[in-house]
Amino acid sequence: MGVDDASDAPEPLPRRRPAGEPPGEPPPQNPLPRRTPGTPNFLPPRTGAGVPPGQSVFQPAGHPGSRPNGQGNGQGNGQLPRRPPAVRPAGRHRSPHRLTLPPDAPPLVLAVAGVACPASDDIVAEIAGAVGDSCPGATIRAGYLEGSVRSLAEMLAAPGPDGLPLTQPCVIVPLLAGPHPRSDTPLASAVAAAAAPTLVTAPLGPHPLIAEALHARLAEAGLARASRTRGLSITSPANGIIVLADRGDEATQAAGVAAVLLSSRLAVPAVPASLGETASLHAAIARLQAAGASRLAIAPCVIGPENDPGELEAACAAAGAQRAQALAAHPAVSRLVAMRYGAALADRRLAG
Repeated sequence: MGVDDASDAPEPLPRRRPAGEPPGEPPPQNPLPRRTPGTPNFLPPRTGAGVPPGQSVFQPAGHPGSRPNGQGNGQGNGQLPRRPPAVRPAGRHRSPHRLTLPPDAPPLVLAVAGVACPASDDIVAEIAGAVGDSCPGATIRAGYLEGSVRSLAEMLAAPGPDGLPLTQPCVIVPLLAGPHPRSDTPLASAVAAAAAPTLVTAPLGPHPLIAEALHARLAEAGLARASRTRGLSITSPANGIIVLADRGDEATQAAGVAAVLLSSRLAVPAVPASLGETASLHAAIARLQAAGASRLAIAPCVIGPENDPGELEAACAAAGAQRAQALAAHPAVSRLVAMRYGAALADRRLAG
C-alpha cells in the first residue's frame, strides 16, 4: 500500500533568514516558478525600471538579436542565445611584433649584406614595407655592407638636412638569418664612422620563426607538407632536409637550431651544413643517409642578398637534391626585424 502526496505542489525549501529578523516569525513562502516541460531553461523576461516590456535580461536594449516577446533571440525555439563575436583588444601589447612608437623613436636601419642590385633592392623594399606595417610611424632606412652604391657607411656618416652631423641615435638590424662572418668587419667599420650614436642588434636567427619560414619555403617548392606533421606515420616528398647556412662555425650552429625545430615540425631528419664548404655538405648527406633518408631537399637558411645564387645551385648539384627558395621577404623575416627593433628600444644604451 503506497502513500501519495495529495498536495498540488511540493513544499519549497525554507528561505534563509536575513540577519536581524526575529527567529519566531516564519519566513514568507515565495517559491521559484516551476519550468514547464519542453521549454528552454531560461529565466523569464524581466520588466521594470530600465527594462522595456518583453526585453530579456540577457540582452540589453538595442541588441541586434533582441525581439519583442522573446522572439528571434533563441528563447522561442530552445536555442542558446548567440555569443557576440570576439573583439581583438587594441593596444601596445597586442602582439610582440606590433609596436606603438613615440614620435621621437630612433630610425630603424637595415644592414643588408652584399652589394646593391635590383634583386636585392626588391627584397629589401618588400621587407621594409612589411616592417612599416608592424612599426607604424617608424623611419626605416637601408644600407649595403659592400660596394659604394647606397652603402651603410656612407648613409651613417652623411650629415643631416641642415648640414650638421646627425645626433639622433639609430637602431641597426642586420638583415641576416644568422651569424655572417664576412659582414662583421664592414658593419663594425660603418658603425665606427657613424656621425650619430648607434645600437646594433643581433641577427634575426636562431629563432623559431626562422624554422617556420624554412617550412613554408619547402612547402611552396612541393618538398614538404604545408601543415605541421603530427604522429609518426607520414608521407613527404623529401625525407631528409639539409639546412644550408652561411660559412663559419657560428652560422652552422645557428642553422643547427633551425634544423632541430624544422625536424620537429616535419617529423623527418634535418641537419645543418655550411655553404661553400664541401666537407660540411658531404657530412650532412652522410648523416641523413645513415638515418634512412633517400630523398634529400635543401632549405637555404639565408635571406638572399648575402650570398651568390650560383653557390646554392652548386650545392644542390653536389648533393643531388632539390632546393627551396631563400627566405627573402617571408613575413617571418619582417616580424623578426620588428621584434629586434622593439627589443632595442627598451635598451638603456639608447638613452645616452
